[in-house]
Amino acid sequence: MRSDSEAPVIAPEFLDEATAWTVVQTVRDRLRDGDEEAFPLFLDLAGTFLEIHADGQWSSRQRLSDAVHSLLDLYLPLAAAGPRLVVAHLGQSLDGRIAAANGASRWITGPEDVLHNHRMRALCDAVIVGAETVRRDDPQLTVRRCAGGNPVRIVLDPYLSLDPALGLLCDGAAPTLVFASAACAKSQRLGEAEIVAIPDRGPILCCAAIIEALADRGLHWLFIEGGGVTVSRFLQQGVLDRLQVTISPVIIGSGRPGITLPEIGDLSHALRPEVRRFDLGRDLMVECILK
Repeated sequence: MRSDSEAPVIAPEFLDEATAWTVVQTVRDRLRDGDEEAFPLFLDLAGTFLEIHADGQWSSRQRLSDAVHSLLDLYLPLAAAGPRLVVAHLGQSLDGRIAAANGASRWITGPEDVLHNHRMRALCDAVIVGAETVRRDDPQLTVRRCAGGNPVRIVLDPYLSLDPALGLLCDGAAPTLVFASAACAKSQRLGEAEIVAIPDRGPILCCAAIIEALADRGLHWLFIEGGGVTVSRFLQQGVLDRLQVTISPVIIGSGRPGITLPEIGDLSHALRPEVRRFDLGRDLMVECILK
């Protein structure tokens, strides 16, 4: 156990959100490096004292602002979740839509949820999206709204149907892998992205095989950012540890659904996970703990 005198010191004028985020990253980096003996971790932040345990539970001798308290509550358990974690996230309307019928989805949720996605990218080893999300939005999947490094970007494109000129595949902003069906992976590159052959289940890639292939590359903390089909497949195949759904107070009335699973005939077969709840501006994020 560390003593207070041995604790690393971060010295802002007060414990603001930026400093609290640095604390989260410190915990993530130590556990990523296997430094579990560093916990409990005692931090003296210019007179604000934090005690952080290896499971992400924390306490402070001082009263913190609501924003800092919520940030630590949300991210410290994720940063300390263990050597492997698979988290998916969707932003949706009150009626469960993630996009209009024409695919328009910017922005259903507010800026706080966008910041949350960037923070999750900064914590993860790799961020995963499906081919349709790339085709429709050509997202950068980089960290721009908070401190932190860019994750490895993973695109699931079973039939290698994407245009290799898309920005995500050739901008060089972060290492990028395209996972494709072994039957279709005849070349080594799509644009500048490396192609990785993976077993499939018909038109669907095997999610467990994707996770294992990434683990073989040292990528263990995975963030699945969309879209609805991709998140639903990881959920259906039982490989998600957590599912985050951010709900915006808007009703679209039609369009693309978020989670879609096979029909059930009895509500006793419905998933009923434990949850955590967090306000993100006007939005509500519900995190389902599946494992």
